[in-house]
Order: sequence, then C-alpha cells, then structure tokens
Amino acid sequence: MSDYPQLHIAGESALIVYLGEQSSPEVSARVQALGEALAQSMADLLVDLIPSYASLLVLFDPLRTDHFQVSQLVRETASNLPAQTVTTGTLVSIPVYYDPECGEDIEALAKHAGLAWEEVAKLHSDQEYRVYAIGFAPGFAYLGDVDERIAAPRKATPRQRVPRGAVAIADRQTAIYPAPSPGGWNLIGRSPLRMFDPQAEQPMPVRVGDRVRFEAIDRDRFLALGGEL
Repeated sequence: MSDYPQLHIAGESALIVYLGEQSSPEVSARVQALGEALAQSMADLLVDLIPSYASLLVLFDPLRTDHFQVSQLVRETASNLPAQTVTTGTLVSIPVYYDPECGEDIEALAKHAGLAWEEVAKLHSDQEYRVYAIGFAPGFAYLGDVDERIAAPRKATPRQRVPRGAVAIADRQTAIYPAPSPGGWNLIGRSPLRMFDPQAEQPMPVRVGDRVRFEAIDRDRFLALGGEL
C-alpha cells in the first residue's frame, strides 16, 4: 500500500484518489474511511464524494478551493488514517426467491458447476457480501465476492430486458437489477425488495461499505412481499 494514495485530476473541479490496484475488503474499507474523514476535513469545500471499488472521486467547489489545496488535504487526511482500517458497515438482509421460474440461468449455471440448482442457491445465500460500488443505474449495487464454484462470466449476448428485482451473477460479483433494463448477467432468482425508490426517505437500502446477506424465501412469501413474476 506504500504506493497509495495516487491522485489524478478528473476534471476542473474533481480529483480521483486510488487507494489500491484492485478491489478487496481491505481496500474498500480504506476507501470508505477516507470518504468519511474527508467529509469532515473538507467541510464546505466539498460538493460530493463518489466511492468505487478501489477509488474515491472527490468533487469540490472551484470557487472555494483548487486542485492543489484539495490534493494536500487528501494526502494529509489519508496519512492520518490507521494503518489497518476496519469498517464493518451495516448488515442488510435481502430476501430472494431462487427458482428456475424467475432465475432463467440458474440451471445452466448449476450444470456448468456440476451442482443441482438448489445447491447454487444455497452457496449464493450462505455467503456474506460487501457493497463495493453503486453504479450502472441508481440502486445497482455491485456485491462481492461470490463463491468461486458459482462464478460465471457475463452472457455473450445480453438480454434486451431484465426485470426489476432480478438477482444475478457475473464473474465473482452479484447484484440485483433495480429497474427493468438490458443486461448480460446470469439470472438466478428474484427479490421483492426495491433497490431504488426515489420517493422513499432512504432511496437505496444499501450503501458502499455495507454488508449483504441473501435470505432464501419461497414463492408465496415472494409474492406476499410484493414480488412480481
């Protein structure tokens, strides 16, 4: 980690701060910790902070400060972080109906892994995941890492429409589609939970740095919670 942080200009009022070469729970924790610290140290100089896998985008007010001052503040703040940063985040439970009825790729994924599709569901729900980033669409949370036995590459030909709530896997990441959209991830189930609701007091149920556990539910429970097939 001695080569980090690395700072790069990302626009006339933005810097991107890299805290590692690739994502990991440790790097993600450091991204989260730096963001929390900068929110305090930069105060009204700050416009927004956008965390990702191994980086933090810092958007600042160009009428109050400049790249040079922000770079100094970032380096000073990062140098004051503990060597071993631990942030646990909030543990969020998300219900999922695992079944070929709504997980159109779960049987093919299971066959490729030499498993029954029920075993794929169990491996997926047994794991605890970290929210590494939110992007692509509002509420689309990138979660990792799935058990390597059920990791699967993106589909060669994306679907034109993936339904809201679809739970999917791509490589060692998993996610829930927050709204109907095109998508090339492997579908293994569906959640009734809304991952993005602009009318809610808290529009998204998870934030970067949170932890996620999936709770397997049956069809009746899925429909009772507002799920759509």
